[in-house]
Amino acid sequence: MLHPQARAAVAAYASETKVHDDDFDIDAARAEARALASRRPREAVAEVRDVDAGGVPCRLYRPVDARPGLVLHLHGGGFVMNDVEVHDAVSRRFANRLGHPVLSIDYRRPPEHRFPAAPDDVDTVLAWLAAHAEDEGLTGPLAAHGDSAGGNLALVAALRHPGRFAAIALTYPFLDPEGGFESYRTAADGFHPDEARWYWDQYAASSADLVDPDLAPLRSTRLHTLPPTLVTTAEHDPLRDEGEHLVTLLAEAGVTVTGTRYQGQVHGYWRHPDVFDAAAPHTAAVAGFLAEHLRPAPPPA
Repeated sequence: MLHPQARAAVAAYASETKVHDDDFDIDAARAEARALASRRPREAVAEVRDVDAGGVPCRLYRPVDARPGLVLHLHGGGFVMNDVEVHDAVSRRFANRLGHPVLSIDYRRPPEHRFPAAPDDVDTVLAWLAAHAEDEGLTGPLAAHGDSAGGNLALVAALRHPGRFAAIALTYPFLDPEGGFESYRTAADGFHPDEARWYWDQYAASSADLVDPDLAPLRSTRLHTLPPTLVTTAEHDPLRDEGEHLVTLLAEAGVTVTGTRYQGQVHGYWRHPDVFDAAAPHTAAVAGFLAEHLRPAPPPA
C-alpha cells in the first residue's frame, strides 16, 4: 500500500510532462531542477568546495571533525538529468550524517555524452584520487554511493576496480535496460516504464551497449569481486525487482550484502526529506553502513 506521502507524490506526478513526451525539453527540465534545488534548505558543512578531478568537475563536502576515508556520490536522474548542484542539499546532509568527506561527481550526461562517458569519468576521478588524495587530505579507505542511475555507476565503478572500494551503497539502482522484471508491471507508481526505456535510449550509444556489463551490470561475470554492499529498494518502484535480484546474485556469489525494501515508498523519495518521512532514516542507514566499513580494522587480539 502506498504511504499517504507517496500517494500525494504520485498524484502530482500524473500531471507532469513525461520525458518520453514529444514536447519534453531536456534543457528546460534541467534548468527547472536546478532552480527548484536552489530554493531548498541547505545544511552548513565545515567545507564545501568545487574540485577539478583530472578534468571531471566534482564537489567536495568535508564535515566537522571529518574522519579518514572518502565516499564518492553518483547522482541519479536517469543518467540524463540532475547534477552536483541539484544534489547539493542531499550531499550536505549525507556528509554530516556520515562523518567522512563526500565527493559528488558531475559526470558527463547523455544525450550529449553517451555511454561510456559517465563510467569513464568515474575512472578518471579514481585515477586523480590515486595521485592526489594525500595532497587533498582525502586519505583512508574509499566507498561509493549512488541513487537510481547513480547506483548503476557506483556498482560499475566497483566492478571495474575490484579491491578499490571498502563498501558500496546503492539506492534503488537502475540496472536492467530490458525492463524485464515483474515490478515494471505491478509496482510502476510514479515512474512509468516508458520513461525508463527513454532514459536507456538516451544513455546507450548503440544497441550493443545495452548488453554491455558496464551499462547493464546484472550481466557482469565479476559480481563476486564486489565489496560489502547495501541495496535499498522502494516497494512501489518499477526498479524494485532488479535491485532485489542483485541482492540475490551477490548473496549467491558470496558477497557480504544487505537488502532493504522501504515499504510504501516510490522511486525518488530519498532526496526529499521535506516530502517523505522515510528519507531521513534512509540517509542515516546508508551513512551508518558506509561508516562502519570505513572504520579501520581493530588490531588483532
